[in-house]
Amino acid sequence: MIDGVLLDRLQGAAVGSAVGDAFGMPLEFSPIVPVEKLVVTMNQGRLPAGTFTDDTEMALALADSLLAKRPLDGNDLAKRFLSWYRGGPEDIGNHTRTVLETIKRGQSWEMASAEVLRFRPDSSGNGSVMRCWPVALAWWNNRAQLVADSALQSRVTHSHADCIAGSIFVNVWIAELVQGKPLREAFQEALTSVELPESLRAIIVRAPSRQRAELENSGWVRRTLETTAWAVLTTTTFKDAVIQAANLGNDADTGAAVTGVIAGAAYGLSAIPLEWRNLLHGQWPLRSGKTIKTADILALVEKLVKE
Repeated sequence: MIDGVLLDRLQGAAVGSAVGDAFGMPLEFSPIVPVEKLVVTMNQGRLPAGTFTDDTEMALALADSLLAKRPLDGNDLAKRFLSWYRGGPEDIGNHTRTVLETIKRGQSWEMASAEVLRFRPDSSGNGSVMRCWPVALAWWNNRAQLVADSALQSRVTHSHADCIAGSIFVNVWIAELVQGKPLREAFQEALTSVELPESLRAIIVRAPSRQRAELENSGWVRRTLETTAWAVLTTTTFKDAVIQAANLGNDADTGAAVTGVIAGAAYGLSAIPLEWRNLLHGQWPLRSGKTIKTADILALVEKLVKE
């Protein structure tokens, strides 16, 4: 039964991710912001204030795929990612670009993803973790399917073990939160139940005790998960969590997007500042002229969640 509180958390996860993405956008590639000068408003950067980026665009492609075929179909998802890529996104990760270019040349997604990993065996970027949240919403009450589809959506582009495990970890954490488990208990449940590579687990476990200056917030999946765990477990509001993550700079939009989905699932849509929600927007599908705003994401969530 999806009651008002559960729906608020489900919607908070989706909007929280997009809001975090947009908030972090102008801080991407910047150095860490000094504590005394933290950016606390949603500003213009390379795109107008409130514009979401590839993090949310790829998540919307995943959501569309889940609405078309459930359980998730890898071939359908790969086609949607390729269509997005051909639309000329403003931003795209190097690893994702390489895989999609390989698919564009006629390779299956399975072969393309495996080939790129063979060529770059240490390539464990955060591209599949940043977009994984629609799976958690589609399967919030079905753990086995959540795990299976979380892994599959990662493998389409990111088949490194850290990327797959990281996507499952984030989605299990979301599912625990939307069902009402407190933030730290949900975190511990995800740590306990998800099979994480030991090196990745160690980074996540120690994240809350790290000093701010020690955090890299890079495009490496383990660093994004470190940022997220640190930001949400050392703050007590959605707003503060996203501000802390984004002001680490570097891959600020993704760090804040993943932080936003966890904080949104924990605190709910109602906890996300209204000013940020009102500014949020982007194009979907790309070059279609269709503007997506918060209301559209809320409508998407209602279609995506499953009793």
